[in-house]
Amino acid sequence: MTIAQITDLHVTTEKDPLNQRRNEERLRQVMQTIHALRPRPLAIIASGDLVDRGEPEEYVELKRLMAESEIPVLYGMGNHDNRDAFLSIFSGQGAETDANGFVQYTADFGDMRVVMCDTLDGPNDGEYDEARAAWLARTLDEAPDRPTAVILHHPPIPSGIQWMDPDPNSPWIGRLAQVLTGRPQVKVLMCGHIHRAFNGVFAGHVVSAAPATSIQLTLDLTEVDMHVPDGREILVEEPPGYALLMSDGPNLTTHVCLAGDYAPAVTYNFPFRKLA
Repeated sequence: MTIAQITDLHVTTEKDPLNQRRNEERLRQVMQTIHALRPRPLAIIASGDLVDRGEPEEYVELKRLMAESEIPVLYGMGNHDNRDAFLSIFSGQGAETDANGFVQYTADFGDMRVVMCDTLDGPNDGEYDEARAAWLARTLDEAPDRPTAVILHHPPIPSGIQWMDPDPNSPWIGRLAQVLTGRPQVKVLMCGHIHRAFNGVFAGHVVSAAPATSIQLTLDLTEVDMHVPDGREILVEEPPGYALLMSDGPNLTTHVCLAGDYAPAVTYNFPFRKLA
């Protein structure tokens, strides 16, 4: 049983023709690759930064593109999104809101549970206030024995790409850690935002950040002064990617995948000889 995760689509309109064309082409490549997977995923999670400027017209474009999907899509919010604009186009279609109007909900797939969290606050930083944290605690307590993947756009751990990383002392990170600590049914936190795949540990749980369908962040782990532009490369046209969540009984496993049509290097024939 598998579920695909896409993130940081940054769909836009003809107001920005370069990014519209490039981001749409890269998203289509990822979606085609996911649809070709065997077994085909039961769902696709789109974990935020669905569009670039949070405008209703961008969500219309997103809806047009995702209407081609033969796999159900579940949506979450990122810092480039706008809840009201999103809900005006997608209400009841791949997303739900909690009692406070945040895009937070659950979806069950056999023995596996997916919990979508809403970390949208401002132009870049994440947030998870008391109301959202209380919802997550209640939601996790409803199914303490079901293997669970928690989805949130902003990783609560640093990637090392300093200009994008959160302040580890942010109140929202401490609040989230308090909720997740001691809840062993949470097997993985699946994130986006960094436009690059990386892994770590938070509150005793694996954090798996997926690559973007749009352009990737350059891997630069050197120090940076956010107030002094220095001409460094910050984004790069590496291949688009996605993540794949696999459920095998009580175990959840994530794979980070590149999209594209690649020639086979070895086929499985008899007699089979291992490469190593």
